[in-house]
Amino acid sequence: MTNSRNPLSLNEVLDIATTQLFENIDKGNPTPIVLIDGRSGSGKTTFAKSLQNRFFQQGETAPRIIHMDDLYDGWTGLQAGSDYLTRMILAIIKAGKTASWQEFDWVSGARTGAWREFEGGTPLIVEGCGSLSGASAELANLTIWIDADAEVRQQRWNAREPESHSTFWPIWAAQEEDFYAREKSDAIADLVGRN
Repeated sequence: MTNSRNPLSLNEVLDIATTQLFENIDKGNPTPIVLIDGRSGSGKTTFAKSLQNRFFQQGETAPRIIHMDDLYDGWTGLQAGSDYLTRMILAIIKAGKTASWQEFDWVSGARTGAWREFEGGTPLIVEGCGSLSGASAELANLTIWIDADAEVRQQRWNAREPESHSTFWPIWAAQEEDFYAREKSDAIADLVGRN
């Protein structure tokens, strides 16, 4: 990690993030935006679901979750997915408008998937590699980086994508290296958690 902060436990991050979501709402922001980033297999999706569940247990509505997997332009589309998130979703929501975007279809290999909409009124959680960039951080209310050991992350990837491990892991890992070297996502995160 490039920042000097000691990472928190995921339970600590969960407590702080839940509190900050409610504080945003109490201050009149009905749609606080949370970005959860970290390298593949670090536990972002699980953490996002935990945050959604915790908020829903204590509040009246469940936050909406958007997965970056639905926004990438395939296995070489990390940067394109990050740009698409900022342009088609975050900037629109921050402007008080309804965001409308099309998911990437991994079978056809094109952006021909379902159209989705979000008009706000509840927190928005975006999780996935590339969700936290310099541009997206400007539009978010809370940014989180989830970290895990490389060996653990690779094991999780292999369990999730066994048929694609040898082919796509190196391609994806190289994109992560480029993106995070450029964007410094771990350093600009408000909270850093260790899985």
